[in-house]
Amino acid sequence: MIWEVFRQEGAGKYHTHCGNVHAPDREMALMFAQIQHGRRKPTHSIWVTPQQEIGEVNEEDATFGGTTDKGYRWATQYNITAAAEEVADSESEQADAEKERGRR
Repeated sequence: MIWEVFRQEGAGKYHTHCGNVHAPDREMALMFAQIQHGRRKPTHSIWVTPQQEIGEVNEEDATFGGTTDKGYRWATQYNITAAAEEVADSESEQADAEKERGRR
């Protein structure tokens, strides 16, 4: 039986596919995965799963994202000219008010 192996380098990082092992059961697959894929590089954890259990959805079967405009998430999509002018006017008014207070 072929088992696919996924390795995580550090806590909080993603598991990435690093290969496969041939083993009769899960325990042997984990042991072989540790020996073959976990000893040379820093490894936090290893996952093994039977190859036939892995499913796939590709772009022909489904639409992935891109169907809605999410430009509002990026500051580059906003017109900030009016807001910047308002801030500049406000700063100017505050500076004038400070000068007036200093004259009294």
